[in-house]
Amino acid sequence: MENENSAIARFESFSIEPIHEKYAWRICDFVTINSGRLQRYFPITLAANLTPSLSQIFVEQKVHEYQKNEEFLFVLKDNENRTIIGLVYIKELNWEKKQAELAYCIGYQFEGKGITSLAVDTLSKYATNDLGLKTLQIIVHKTNNGSIRVAEKCGYTWQKVLLKEHTPPSESPLDMELYELHV
Repeated sequence: MENENSAIARFESFSIEPIHEKYAWRICDFVTINSGRLQRYFPITLAANLTPSLSQIFVEQKVHEYQKNEEFLFVLKDNENRTIIGLVYIKELNWEKKQAELAYCIGYQFEGKGITSLAVDTLSKYATNDLGLKTLQIIVHKTNNGSIRVAEKCGYTWQKVLLKEHTPPSESPLDMELYELHV
């Protein structure tokens, strides 16, 4: 079992911690409470966490991927009540190019408080300093103003439109905006 010192970073109201088996139930709670927010851009995460049993399988897989340096999932944990308030992925890792994508979501009640920007900035530094990555990407839809603000606030710059990059459930493919941070 991880202890309180396992956090990548600890702030006044929340901490950033690597995925761990102990978070399965809390991730299920987070996903079900925020299902409306997650269904369009995080449909796989949503579908994989609709029940505690599914969440247990999801978390075991993500812990395994983390240990093998295939994908890194971090939880944003409220320090007071220990609930999960957000998730940040470092994914689509290309170790040869030293490149990865960051994807993030925050609970509706924590939106607009600067938590996501602080988490993305912290994990961008972790990805470059600790993992040795040189190019980080954030892919966002042009209508997701909050996510665009997070990318820009964290030093990511717009690169180009990615045509038909993401297909939400029961929708046509969407063009997405590519932001990058180069170290």
